Amino acid sequence: MSARQRIDVVVPAHDEEDRIADCLDAVLVAAERLRAERPDVAVGVTVVLDGCTDDTARITRECPVEVLETPRVGVGRARSLGVARALQHALQQDPGTRWLAHTDADSRVAPGWLVQQADALAAGVHVLVGAVVPDPDDLDPVVLARWTTAHPPGATLGHVHGANLGVLATAYVALGGFDPVPEHEDVRLVERARALGLRVDATTELPVVTSGRFDGRTPGGYAEHLRRSYGDAS
Repeated sequence: MSARQRIDVVVPAHDEEDRIADCLDAVLVAAERLRAERPDVAVGVTVVLDGCTDDTARITRECPVEVLETPRVGVGRARSLGVARALQHALQQDPGTRWLAHTDADSRVAPGWLVQQADALAAGVHVLVGAVVPDPDDLDPVVLARWTTAHPPGATLGHVHGANLGVLATAYVALGGFDPVPEHEDVRLVERARALGLRVDATTELPVVTSGRFDGRTPGGYAEHLRRSYGDAS
């Protein structure tokens, strides 16, 4: 009998009281879809409370997820700590059957997102780079129109987003994990994977809806990309 596969979702969160509930609701819906369509794949969810000073911790602890609370360490370190906690589960399991699915606390995954991740694991992918779209409710219609024009259906711009990233556990370890940096830890991990010749697949199917705010949690993250690329409504 082949070893049972397992997917662990890791979500870093810093002061996301307005968005964490929607994020986790979406992840848990995706987990239910995975259990229904791939009953042979186990799933876990770990949230890293990265120095939260608002109500994020209370809201998170009301959800059926693993919680790790830390002082403020930044997103790169927070992701790493979340992975370490997740991998403590089922230590005797073949690491080649373990997959790490990453998203962010200001984002909402699609119902089929974890099935997509499971399919990547089954296909022998080492890293799956997914797409994101900004929440249209966060953008002025003028700014949203600019973004839509720049992103025709099916367009792949080569961006890497921690809000939609999957990594085989053995590949993650071989790559040295996420760098303990305040931003771009996701980009650096994927760059190393490509440099080593690992199989890195990219997809625009089932994009993750992420915050369209211009004031983000990292100085050069997706919020800054939106602001610089698409400007205000003037």
